[in-house]
Amino acid sequence: MRVASVATAIAVAFSIAGCSQPESQSAPKSAQQSQVASTTTSQQTVEQQYLALVEAYFNDNLALHPVMSTYVGHTDLNGKFDFELSEAYLEGRHNLNSKMKSDLAKIDVSKLPPQHQIGFEVISYEVDMALEEETFPFRWLPLNQFYSQVFTLVQLGSGESAQPFVTVQDYDNFIGRMQGFSEWVDLAIMRMDEGIKSKVVLPRVLVERMIPQIQSQIVVDASESIFSQPLSNLPKGLDEQQAKALTERYQQAIIQTLMPAFSKLHNYLNDTYLAASRGSHGLWGVPNGADWYQYLSDQQTTTKIPVDKIHQLGLDEVARILSEMDKVRQQVGFEGDLQAFFDHLGSDPQFFFTEKQGLIDGYMALKTKIDGVLPGYFDVEPKADYVVKPVEPFREQSAAGASYDAPAPDGSRPGVFYINTYNLKAQPKWGMTTLSLHEAAPGHHFQIAIKQELEGVPSFQRFGGYNAFEEGWALYAEYLGMEMRLFTDPYQYFGKLSDEMLRAMRLVVDTGLHAKGWSREQAIQYMLDNSPMAESDVTAEVERYMAIPGQALSYKVGQLKILELRKYAEKELGDRFDIKAFHNQVLTSGSLPMAVLEQKIHHWVETL
Repeated sequence: MRVASVATAIAVAFSIAGCSQPESQSAPKSAQQSQVASTTTSQQTVEQQYLALVEAYFNDNLALHPVMSTYVGHTDLNGKFDFELSEAYLEGRHNLNSKMKSDLAKIDVSKLPPQHQIGFEVISYEVDMALEEETFPFRWLPLNQFYSQVFTLVQLGSGESAQPFVTVQDYDNFIGRMQGFSEWVDLAIMRMDEGIKSKVVLPRVLVERMIPQIQSQIVVDASESIFSQPLSNLPKGLDEQQAKALTERYQQAIIQTLMPAFSKLHNYLNDTYLAASRGSHGLWGVPNGADWYQYLSDQQTTTKIPVDKIHQLGLDEVARILSEMDKVRQQVGFEGDLQAFFDHLGSDPQFFFTEKQGLIDGYMALKTKIDGVLPGYFDVEPKADYVVKPVEPFREQSAAGASYDAPAPDGSRPGVFYINTYNLKAQPKWGMTTLSLHEAAPGHHFQIAIKQELEGVPSFQRFGGYNAFEEGWALYAEYLGMEMRLFTDPYQYFGKLSDEMLRAMRLVVDTGLHAKGWSREQAIQYMLDNSPMAESDVTAEVERYMAIPGQALSYKVGQLKILELRKYAEKELGDRFDIKAFHNQVLTSGSLPMAVLEQKIHHWVETL
């Protein structure tokens, strides 16, 4: 699962929001740049006009999202926090996208090179979806137990993410970001109060998950906070007095700025918001929930498929995969029905590690094995490497089983394949090959690192993202593992089917929760009945779908479209079909809406 991309549909879908800032901090410089860039002259070619326009749009978006700016390697806003909940931000975003839509209409697309024609379709889609998003009150749901600016701040402040801690100014920048987070808490509480009045609130069980998450960050002694970790490696060249002064200033900010903010948020959730939260578990339980969910489905899948059709697609896929699973049961000679086989796979000690480090070491060994076969299927590979790490303790109880964070664009930080070691019974050995293919290589790591390393394309294509493409590609990477002969062991093949079943069940459960009135308990039972997943894992999955409606639909819809396009190319090209060339076509224009990817593949086939 890809969580922390620059423009992931998760972040877009819930406007995971930032702090209020004075209007003077809303990047007037970038706005001026945008105005200059969009003023074309007779001396400019259409290509130059287009590139200036989209680059200014990208920079203007970064100015509205300082944290995103840090993740893509721009350092000038490292001391600011996001302010996506403020009226100034909402107005600025609307004006930016409205003007961009008008400016794009003036571009003669036929005069652009093919690669930029693809980019034009992408940016046009992005602007249209952003304007449509404004019709829904995302600002009233500023955080949840699965993904929020709280998690982002903790990861940045740990010193192990994108926030640099090399110079004294870097430390002062994060002190500024702490202050920004404190302002964000005030604004988030205001927006949640508005949501209470409008009956747009989170399900109660999710609020119950959030309260201990926030509580876990509250300390009396700054040295006990994860935010003090950067102090263990102070900038070089400081004398004893300078180091002491910096340490005291930094720890004072933790105690006097961050801790009151966390306490205020915790108390609000516990004393006010919890009582106002809702008993329903899906978006159908909020005003205009049906239309809101269809929008989220469209946004996450980059299609216009009705949610009822997606639900039926999921039911059909679940039935097909159950049949394949039963064939594996028969192949290994297991006596008992499929549910008994699930129980066996989920409980027999032979299928689990007893030590957390053993799980991490196992994935490192898989990395070496998979890396050895990749050249047979790809002639474009990322320059950046990736490492395997356990999920941090502060979020492991609610985090997914695994996730991926992108490498630094400048190559200074590798990609990270996170493994959740909280419950080893939720990490069976038979699922490791599939999970590695999906999250690391050739899944998320290939797609995202290659995208960031592209040359000759605008920044928005290097750093933007669509879940249907990114998660669809990662699920396609699992399928590719069969051709790589990585599933010769029937149990590992069952792991592939199990993960595919998860994505199929998501189509059923996500739409069930948000469009068909399913309860949390009904969704949990459905997943337990149709898979060998641990109940703790199933519970976290279902609560994730409750928190970020529609995101889980993107995987299977995206994979099926990529497979459909590959089958089309194989049929049309016959002996001329080259798997490496096909993968190049998919990976070398950045993350694309499904319709744009389809146009690209059809054009490639027709021109060969």
